[in-house]
Amino acid sequence: MPARPPLSSRTVRTWVMALLITGLVVVCYLPALRGTMLWDDPAHVPRPELRSLHGLWRIWTDLRATQQYYPVLFSAFWVEHRLWGDLTAGYHLVNVLLHATSCCLLALLLRRLWSAPEGSAPEAPRVVPSGAEWFAAALFAVHPVCVESVAWITEQKNTLAMVFYLLAGLAYLRFVARRTAVAYGLATGLFLLALGSKTATVVLPVALAIVLWWRNGRLSLRRDLVPLAPWFLAAAAMGSLTSWVERKVIGAEGAAFDLSWFDRTMLAGRVVWFYVGKLVWPLDLIFYYPRWNVPEAAAGWLGWLAALVLVTALLWAIRGRARGPLAAWLLYLCALFPVMGFFNVFFFTFSYVNDHFQYLASISLIGSAAAGAAIALGRLPPGLRAAGRIACGGVIVLLAWLANGQSRLYRDSETLFRATIARNPSSWMAHHILAVTLSKASDRHAEAIAEYETAVRLNPDFPDSHFGLGVELARLPGRQDDAIAEYERAVQLRPIYAEAHNNLGLELARMPGRAADAIANYEAAIGVKPEFAEAHANLADMLARLPGRQAEAVTHYEAALRIRPDLGWVHGHLAYVLSKIPGRETEALAHYAEALRLRPTDVDAHNGLAIMLVQLGRIDQAKAEWEAALKIDPGNKSVRNNLRLLEQMQGK
Repeated sequence: MPARPPLSSRTVRTWVMALLITGLVVVCYLPALRGTMLWDDPAHVPRPELRSLHGLWRIWTDLRATQQYYPVLFSAFWVEHRLWGDLTAGYHLVNVLLHATSCCLLALLLRRLWSAPEGSAPEAPRVVPSGAEWFAAALFAVHPVCVESVAWITEQKNTLAMVFYLLAGLAYLRFVARRTAVAYGLATGLFLLALGSKTATVVLPVALAIVLWWRNGRLSLRRDLVPLAPWFLAAAAMGSLTSWVERKVIGAEGAAFDLSWFDRTMLAGRVVWFYVGKLVWPLDLIFYYPRWNVPEAAAGWLGWLAALVLVTALLWAIRGRARGPLAAWLLYLCALFPVMGFFNVFFFTFSYVNDHFQYLASISLIGSAAAGAAIALGRLPPGLRAAGRIACGGVIVLLAWLANGQSRLYRDSETLFRATIARNPSSWMAHHILAVTLSKASDRHAEAIAEYETAVRLNPDFPDSHFGLGVELARLPGRQDDAIAEYERAVQLRPIYAEAHNNLGLELARMPGRAADAIANYEAAIGVKPEFAEAHANLADMLARLPGRQAEAVTHYEAALRIRPDLGWVHGHLAYVLSKIPGRETEALAHYAEALRLRPTDVDAHNGLAIMLVQLGRIDQAKAEWEAALKIDPGNKSVRNNLRLLEQMQGK
């Protein structure tokens, strides 16, 4: 067996640097690894109805199955949930490792770009000194603006998309060098995976065109642009679909987005310089930055737009001597373009800027800063280079310290959003999410109501705050009418709000003479979300009470259990209805058995099963069920009376 060739020093160095970068990332994000679910995380980790193989199919085929149509991302979450369920440490660790992988891929990509051009003499110098690529990777690894993308489970869309984005870029550069169908197919496949992870990656074909222009000094239609044409078409299709989903499914339209083209253009200039400022001076980072009043402020932002145009013009003017600065600047603008304000993004309802929006864009300016530092170090006298390297190391240490401190905020929702409110008290969304967090604690409902009321006062047109306030009010005696009013306001603001329709139905069902209204709301919820198991079950409960509608009730119970077979209470309710239908006793017994398997302490299921067993003449089994129910709830009068009647029947 031939001996393996020894690893080259370059390969060893690459692996050593990759391990160091990974260790650096772990140090920065160690506090976040212990973090709990935040804000949108439960909407990204698969809901119970999406955890089956059928759920995986829906992730790819149903635009409304997930919060956004990112099938690759939600498939990744589906696999992760199979591996560790709701254990948040697993999702955080994946995010951290994906970020570390992107840092290493960035270094490899920059090494390829900064090496001597293809066809150069072996002794040709590198465009940028060796080692600069790892400095860029380290800067990206520790930069605090990345914390939101890495420490927040929801933003696995960023970290996963970045890995595929960089892999696709590397693969396409290999295709450019080799011009083989296999290389092109691999690059295209990786690009499609990036698009399926997050649509912000639509900018990759433009970015590659910029890179090819930088490398070659010009763009050839046949050599450079024709191979990218299918990528442009795929990007346009996915971008159009995502824009439609943002507007029609997520709700990014209406008064909050009524901006003129002048407003949007001025906003773009302000957005760019905001992000540049946070890259250069990453202090006072906030999860939700204050939302600008664009119509009022736009005229005063002309200077920002003028500065943007001036910088671009100056870099264009010097392109003959140095194309690199212009290329880096164009790459940055290109990556930010989807979130500059020209397209409706739901996040804009509470802030026009957010750190995670520049995760992908940041690598161009970070890379150019690392290149500039390496070139400047190379021009220093030998005696000063060591001091320069120490200064660069100091920058890494300082940024890592800031990132570690920032990631500590992501340990739980209350910590994160109290910190947000402290810096931005007008953030109605921060108040809303804090209210959601507080509502989950059994002894903090009064605090939750106060936060919901603040959120509603700051933004009366956000349906989720009305819904959450309705949930809290429904818990209080004598506040049913107030709860109904909040639910009605929620569905008025968002007619396709399935959860609000369902809860409104629950409250109306408790009111005399409102059965028809309750049924109408349950049906509306199912019309919006056909896979809404609880709405099917609640509708079935209503229908079961009405004469002659038991068959419809059974249909909806069965629909709920097809979606959520783990709903024990639905098995119990279905069993009760089936027990009243001649010839379906066997099915009823099976559903009672399943109800008690899933919920052994369900007193109603024990009681219903016992009654049915008496009707079937299985007295001893019925007595055992009632006795089991009394062990769970010794004070249950209904069960005790039923057991007493049974004993009287037996002559005792």
